[in-house]
Amino acid sequence: MTWRIGLIDSCGAHPRAVAAAAFAGLSPQAAGRGVVADATGHGTRMADVICSAHASVELVLGQVFVASTRANAASVAAAMDWAVLRGAQLLHLSLGLSADRTVLASAVQRALDAGVLIVAASPARGAPVYPASYAGVIRATGDARCAADEISHLRHWTFGAAPRTPAERGGPPERGGASVGAAWVTRAITHLPGGMTACRVVEALSARAAYRGIERKMPHALHANSQT
Repeated sequence: MTWRIGLIDSCGAHPRAVAAAAFAGLSPQAAGRGVVADATGHGTRMADVICSAHASVELVLGQVFVASTRANAASVAAAMDWAVLRGAQLLHLSLGLSADRTVLASAVQRALDAGVLIVAASPARGAPVYPASYAGVIRATGDARCAADEISHLRHWTFGAAPRTPAERGGPPERGGASVGAAWVTRAITHLPGGMTACRVVEALSARAAYRGIERKMPHALHANSQT
């Protein structure tokens, strides 16, 4: 099957993209205007990890930040709604907002009510971030124990994966902490059959986990920060 994934990040173009819209600092009425190149490269790296699987993947790109790794709740919520309307079966957010916002919580609930899976980055240390802290969201972080194709089941709905991108052209892998770990977890989900509930996905990921329990010495997790 083909997985259609709503990537809510900085990516404005990708070979696997079937739609893209800009939301960074824009009103919902202006969404889709001014999509630009990925200035930070963050979203492109996440897209490359997700699409590195042999599974068939289509991307719906919601560009919520451009020149920095900061986004706001309204932009993220609008991008999520837009991606769901365009058939996304899974929303991927390698970002975390520092505060709970009603507009974001409502968008998460609408997606979950529509049967859409949500994977969001959660730092290994520090205060909770959103949307990862909402019920029903699959949380993901970096786990240095994991190789590129491995995941760990840390606790409940929280999984870990390699905190680095694959080495390219013989160069060293690029570290990315929770952001990249989340992308690997989404990649793992693309190997599962479509139409599974979030609970079934969590069970399936747990069954294939290479490690269980918290890594004893967790690395400092780097993730896309946000300003509310």
